Amino acid sequence: MATTEKARDKNGGQGNGKPAETPPAVGVHGAATLTGVTVDACNSQLREEDGFVGDRARRAAFFESLSRWRGIADTRHPLLGDTPTGELSKARIDEVLAEGMPHEQALVLSAIEDYAQELATVLRRLLRTKDWRHTQRVAVGGGLTAGRFAAIAVARAELKLRAEDIEVELRPIRNDPDEAGLIGAVHLAPSWMFASFDDILAVDIGGTNIRAGIVKLNLDKADDLSRAKVRMLELWRHGDEATARGEAIDGLVDMLKELVRKAAKEGLKLAPFIGVGCPGAIAADGSIEAGAQNLPGNWESPRFNLPAALWDAIPEIDGHETIVVMHNDAVVQGLSEAPFMQDVERWGVLTIGTGLGNARFTNRARTDGGKAATKRARSGKKDKAAGRG
Repeated sequence: MATTEKARDKNGGQGNGKPAETPPAVGVHGAATLTGVTVDACNSQLREEDGFVGDRARRAAFFESLSRWRGIADTRHPLLGDTPTGELSKARIDEVLAEGMPHEQALVLSAIEDYAQELATVLRRLLRTKDWRHTQRVAVGGGLTAGRFAAIAVARAELKLRAEDIEVELRPIRNDPDEAGLIGAVHLAPSWMFASFDDILAVDIGGTNIRAGIVKLNLDKADDLSRAKVRMLELWRHGDEATARGEAIDGLVDMLKELVRKAAKEGLKLAPFIGVGCPGAIAADGSIEAGAQNLPGNWESPRFNLPAALWDAIPEIDGHETIVVMHNDAVVQGLSEAPFMQDVERWGVLTIGTGLGNARFTNRARTDGGKAATKRARSGKKDKAAGRG
């Protein structure tokens, strides 16, 4: 289990029995204290006899259950046809749920119930741990949640937990699964950077897909980054290919360089910052200590450092030296929900994909200093542009 307890212990106490809070770390990878939240835990890997508890609720678990129920039915259905279960799209499964014959709908509902039970089991185990205790809400994201059938499974899991007097809210992440992990990267950037720039580069690395994009901050619409949106998106399904680690990095670099080129062509104010979400336990120097087993090649080698590789390939953006900051992918995807979690103190995220990512957060008190500085800087730029500087 990766946690921030050791980091807090090193800083000692405050003399009142509470751990001292470390200041936000600028440019430190996998930081425990970010601008808006403290990362209490991430990449928690609870074990059971046959492996990791989280594997019960990975993406493949739903399709394994649906395949089993199709085998039990032993009947050809109009909408499912002869398509192998693993090749069924989320849209087709939703179509069956909405318009299929009763026996077809029963297959999907049976798989939903199985998956909801496994998801509830994983959450039950997490919520018993010290780091996840007193969690009030959990956002559930990842590619699977784009399907309505998955949203129903999440809601059913919440009901199962409430039936056991476990009071926790489960909510699907509101942004598109392809975009949430990019939008969350804006919360890794130092707030002072927003005074001069309108967009950042973001990367979301998964076991199947690598996404890179330009995220528009939209601070003129919402100063809490709740209106941040993906302006441009590049997606590569590296999982469909026999991709080596070096090829994956080269492909990612090409995607980022193309985005920088497009930003320059369109006259965007692109910050010299790349925010990266990557599976695994991320060390302060940007190395991956564990949990990268679903990525192509050995990403946990002590001789490999992804942020350094990206900086080496893109050392500057528009004449400014590049800053690369990397964090666990579940943390980054969870950060996309931070502006909408201000009504609770302790919350978490689960990301359903090739594996099951997780992170737990505690909100930090917002300060007006950064907000005021950003407004002053933006006002100054407007005055100068209008000839009033």
